Amino acid sequence: MHEANLHLGVIGNGSFGALLDQRARVVWACLPAFDGDPAFCALLSPREHEGGDFAIELEDFSHSEQAYLPNTAILRTVLYDTHGGAVEVVDFAPRWRQNGRFYRPVSIIRRLTPLAGSPRVRVRMRPLADWGARVPEHTWGSNHIRWLLPEFTLRLTTDVPVRFVREGLPFVLTHRMHLVLGPDEPLARSIPGYVEEALALTRDYWREWVRYLSIPLDWQEAVIRSAITLKLCQYEDSGAIIAAMTTSIPEAPGTSRNWDYRYCWLRDAAFVVRALNRLGATRTMEEFLRYIFNIASHDGHLQPLYGIGFEERLEEHEVPSLAGYRGMGPVRRGNLAWMQKQHDVYGSVVLASTQLFFDQRLADPGNMDTFARLEPLGERAFALYDVPDSGLWEFRNRAEVHTYTAAMCWVACDRLAKIATRLGLEDRARYWRQRADIIHAATLERAWRPESGRFSASFQSDYLDASLLLLAKFGFIEARDPRYVATVEAIGRELRRGDGMFRYVAPDDFGTPETSFTICTFWYIDALAAIGRMDEARELFERVLARRNHLGLLSEDMAFDSGEGWGNFPQTYSHVGLIIAAMRLSRSWQEAS
Repeated sequence: MHEANLHLGVIGNGSFGALLDQRARVVWACLPAFDGDPAFCALLSPREHEGGDFAIELEDFSHSEQAYLPNTAILRTVLYDTHGGAVEVVDFAPRWRQNGRFYRPVSIIRRLTPLAGSPRVRVRMRPLADWGARVPEHTWGSNHIRWLLPEFTLRLTTDVPVRFVREGLPFVLTHRMHLVLGPDEPLARSIPGYVEEALALTRDYWREWVRYLSIPLDWQEAVIRSAITLKLCQYEDSGAIIAAMTTSIPEAPGTSRNWDYRYCWLRDAAFVVRALNRLGATRTMEEFLRYIFNIASHDGHLQPLYGIGFEERLEEHEVPSLAGYRGMGPVRRGNLAWMQKQHDVYGSVVLASTQLFFDQRLADPGNMDTFARLEPLGERAFALYDVPDSGLWEFRNRAEVHTYTAAMCWVACDRLAKIATRLGLEDRARYWRQRADIIHAATLERAWRPESGRFSASFQSDYLDASLLLLAKFGFIEARDPRYVATVEAIGRELRRGDGMFRYVAPDDFGTPETSFTICTFWYIDALAAIGRMDEARELFERVLARRNHLGLLSEDMAFDSGEGWGNFPQTYSHVGLIIAAMRLSRSWQEAS
């Protein structure tokens, strides 16, 4: 494993998420939800104050081991000291079914167990407020401490003596102890009793959820970990799916490509929905479509992204109180991409909705009303397919007609035709089929470059980008069509470096990209398999899997030489790519039996 990698684990429960390092230190958690103030912000280096973390420090620390409990989002870390002492730290966010709904409080539960020797530990609880700018006020009682954060009062209830926590005093851990961090509500029962019950119920919840996934035969562990990670990125209050839990982890060392990903990009979320649908986890789709119908206006207009509470304006500014990941600023809050025109979004949403009309397992399948709400998106797609936009890579200072955008506008009309047929609406099916055909013909004509024998990423210019790999995936063109095969091969020659892929190599608003964009590598692997180069695809897939971090998690980008992770984390896009490629490449279950 690469030493300076993003060696982080993620815990969460559909209300919030937290990142922990290899020493079981909570280094990032926005409270009370993904878009909130990061009370734990050590990951982005607070300038003014120490802390921004929740640590269990072992005196004379030597090394650690870390793994998830199998098929759960429960993280287990063992810390070893130089004298033969060892402490187990089990961390999780509670989640289970209770009273007909999910119990998922904004809470981190930590259980400390001495395993060997006489380990001396120190519990350090140092939340910060206002993006690391100030130390919040706190009060304490007989077995709890409260911190007054801007939007949330945080309460730690514990059987560790409160003075030890307040003053950071080291003590010998002789028996199991418990820390329950959460909302400002008294715990009206024994702390060990609550923690043990919460651990058992949360473990059972995750194992049951995993048990019903229809996973491929090969790479099961990687697919299961990716599926759990995707589920942890949905904010269940609204149904929004965030692109990642972090902001401002740069795409490469020292670059100013630092963005805030704690919002819902409709394109990324649609990919997540399709990946989880493939695994049979359809609830995420239903929740996401509830989110979509809350933001879609009557005329069908959609922005590329929204806040998790349906916010339209996500003003972007730099945060001076945080120095950045490894000191690499700037740290940004908000994302100006909300102002961009990205017309592929209409196809993304229709595509994410399509299974609703064909999956008979669903309690509340798509009907005439749902179809009527999707039709305005098709109208927008048809009106905009050949109008310049910023494209899926969100170019800030140039607009073209992107081939991927036009193909996704075709997807919107094509799937509406299929849904109309399914609903027996022959007139509407004909209407949408004609519109799809118009877009299809225009795109094939204007994106094809006969002189270079491949498709171009835009109608106006002649360059490649990795999104062209998806044309066969969405059914725009047959995988064995010579034009598609030639495009895949050209992308392999021009955009591949070793085991990674660039999104594109043309300079953009911020210079030339430096790292491999992980989902593009998975798209390439999937495309190789689709055009018949299966052995090559499997070998490359194995090598990319070996570059996940120690817990099987992926960020947005990888360094080409070292495989080191860069970009926001954990990145839903990357885990989607892994799942889709694994399902394409795996042997069938029949072959095993």
